[in-house]
Amino acid sequence: MQRISVTVILNRSTLQFEEAAYVRLQEYLAEATRLLVGNPDQREILGDLEQAVADQCVRRMREGQSAVTLLELEPALEEIGPVQVPGSATAGERTTRESARPLRQVSEGAVISGVCRGLALYFGLNVTLLRVFAVLLLLMSGGGMIAVYIALMLLLPYAPLKPGSSQTIGWVPTKSREFVEFLRGKFSTATS
Repeated sequence: MQRISVTVILNRSTLQFEEAAYVRLQEYLAEATRLLVGNPDQREILGDLEQAVADQCVRRMREGQSAVTLLELEPALEEIGPVQVPGSATAGERTTRESARPLRQVSEGAVISGVCRGLALYFGLNVTLLRVFAVLLLLMSGGGMIAVYIALMLLLPYAPLKPGSSQTIGWVPTKSREFVEFLRGKFSTATS
């Protein structure tokens, strides 16, 4: 007999996790706990982190799905990002792992094309706050940010799609990606 799922309580949420997803979640939370040793707010930070993981997983689960799989957990952990200890680096410094990450559009979890998602992952920012900031800039610039967004959409390469993620990408990001790749193909044949 093999254990198929595990019940996990994450802060105020109770979820079922498939075994592989549960093991990955344990690794992520153990690393977060290790990084926060000695931090007086460790318990509160870990509680907030657990709740963020639960919220992200629930948001990604399909209707009728009973257990979180790696397909939901991995993008959730990627969006949340690694735990960073406050004061361990100056605001301008980035870890080796972050500096090795290329600036790209990320279709998974995108609203339009993945520009904001890619920028948020590259700079280690919350994607929702970055999107709100972009909308505010759009309103304050009288629409000038549309040109900046389109330029970034055309210039930034796309991150490769993860296996099985093509079903989780919405209609608008899929069509945006197809359109940009079409334009890039036309431009490359016109310049050759």
